Amino acid sequence: MQVAIPLFPRLTALDAIGPYEVLQRVPELEVVFVGAERGEVRTENGMLGLTVDATFAEVPNPDVVVVPGGIGTREHLDGGPLVEWVRAVHPGTRATTSVCTGSLILAAAGLLVDLPATTHWSATDILARFGAEPVRRRVVELPEQRIVTAAGVSSGIDMAIRLVARLVDEVAAQAAQVFVEYDPEPPYEAGHPDQVGEEVMARIAEYSGVRS
Repeated sequence: MQVAIPLFPRLTALDAIGPYEVLQRVPELEVVFVGAERGEVRTENGMLGLTVDATFAEVPNPDVVVVPGGIGTREHLDGGPLVEWVRAVHPGTRATTSVCTGSLILAAAGLLVDLPATTHWSATDILARFGAEPVRRRVVELPEQRIVTAAGVSSGIDMAIRLVARLVDEVAAQAAQVFVEYDPEPPYEAGHPDQVGEEVMARIAEYSGVRS
């Protein structure tokens, strides 16, 4: 099965690499990084480059799509090659998925109208503007529509493990989880704004201004 992960400028690295690290462990899955054109794209802070190995035109029938997020998604909300490709390939996929604000791309492609979906906590209002129903869940699976959305960044690992269970079996999913030793023990209960105070949120605003 072919898994296509689209890359674009100013994506969030872990949104793509987290699922990749899980999915590439499974022999039944072949992962390819796709984009508008071959070559390097830089992540949101410009520090890391990832390589597009195939153009959208070269990957017309992927079995699975994993759309990462990042501030760069905002450049695609009015359409363009990425949104058009997602819209075109979705009817033939076994699963069309997103991580973080990658769900905004799915929404812009018209795939989430009147459907529950999750995204990064900072982008729920944008998701709603496209007709989706934002929910606060780490992973939202819609088997009938063949759509899975994951919340912010690290949740893409959770989503990918669930995806392996659906595509292969639960033993494969557990094997992939063991391979990446995914057994999180976060040092703080600070995974969402409602778990922290004003000081932390002020620091987030400060850091966001530096990164934008």
